[in-house]
This record gives sequence, structure tokens and C-alpha cells, in this order.
Amino acid sequence: MKYMLLVCGDDTADASDMAPVEPWVEELSVRRGVRLHGHRLRPPADAVTVRVRGGEVLRSDGPFAETKEYVAGFDILECDSLEEAVEAAVKHPVAALGAMEVRAFWDDEDAEGEIRRLDAELTTAGRERDFDRAMACYAPDVEVFHPVSGLEQRGIDALRKAEEVWFSTLSGPVEREVLEFQVRVDESIAFSHALVRIRATPVSGDALDTTARVTTGYRLTGDRWLIVHQHTSVPFDTGVPGAMGV
Repeated sequence: MKYMLLVCGDDTADASDMAPVEPWVEELSVRRGVRLHGHRLRPPADAVTVRVRGGEVLRSDGPFAETKEYVAGFDILECDSLEEAVEAAVKHPVAALGAMEVRAFWDDEDAEGEIRRLDAELTTAGRERDFDRAMACYAPDVEVFHPVSGLEQRGIDALRKAEEVWFSTLSGPVEREVLEFQVRVDESIAFSHALVRIRATPVSGDALDTTARVTTGYRLTGDRWLIVHQHTSVPFDTGVPGAMGV
């Protein structure tokens, strides 16, 4: 489960002897893999507070409330339990001077499931030769390294054209079998790594059967996950005995 740590500073506290935050970030991010990301915030004096009352926009410089405590930054953790998140908060240097508010995210979304369903759409679209269905999985500004042309295709129109050229060399559907699929999801960005077996029949009559490594980047757009980057690597003969490159 994901947890938000709100790092609350205190204007009245003496922070001159506070331990550096970098070791805490290193421990949770690199060694334990618990901290997904986080960032400092500008001080309350730089804040702008906006209210709308009766259709009128009321804007004021400064924080929402005048208080000695303020949110100085945030960290997003992925922990097995609330106790693990609290343990991480206790070790944050600011906890000794201010406060750490630990709050769980609403657990009502299945981002990984949505991404897996999106990948399944690509499989179905290839089998049915449905370009519209396939292109609906991609963002308008997608960047794809296309395995056929060997070039980067930028934008949905360029990708569609490359796909149409590829399918024109095939006499039937494309069977796409995902052998391995690993997903890493953040709040609005996700990545997947997969081994994908592609089988098809070219118009020449020869059989096409190859396995590719596909790395895909996703972005949450509104309430939908879309593919914004995709790199497909296929094996080729390097000419060196016993060696295979991609």
C-alpha cells in the first residue's frame, strides 16, 4: 500500500543541528526500495491561497493558515503496513524537530490491472488486425522505436503509418504471446518490461516466429493509462559465434 508522508516543519525550532536528509533518502530509495519519490516545497511565504466564493476568485499571498507548523515537503512510500510507514517516518530527520503526518492512499484503484488489460488490448488488436483498437492504446504524443523500420516514430500518426506498412507485409493475423510481464507503477507514470513472442505469416509464405524484448512507458491521462513510450528490441546475428545482440 502507498503512504504519503507530509513533512511538517516548525518555524520556532532550531534546525542548525538537524541531521541531513540525504542518508534517509538513500536508505529508503536505493537500499530498501520503499520510497518512490518525494520533494521539498517552497516556504509558506511563497505560497498562493485561492478560494472561490459566489463565483468570485479570492486570491491571497501566503499559506492557507497562519501557523508555526507548515508542510515543507512530501515523500511517497510503498510499504507492507502502516507500521512500516511509521517506522520510516520516525527515522526522518525532521521528525525530531517538527512532525511527520503519515496518511494512506485510497485503495480503490488497480493501476497494474489496468495496464495489464491495456497490454491485452494490443494482443487482441494484432490478432484481429484492428488498427483503431491498437492506436487507442497510445497517447497522441507517443514515441516508439519501431522494430521494422529501426527508426523512432514520433506521434500517433507516424506510428499508425509504420504499423500499416508492417501489416501490409503479412497475410494474416499477428499472434502476440506475452511470456514475461513485469510492471512498476507510480502515481501517474508506469513502466513495464516484457518478453513477447510474435508469430505471423508474411506474404512471402515464410513463417515469422521471433521473441522481442519490449520496454514500455505509460502515463495516466485523466482516468486512462496510455502508452507514451515503447522500445522493442529483436534479436539479430552479430556475426560472432555464440553471441546474439539486440
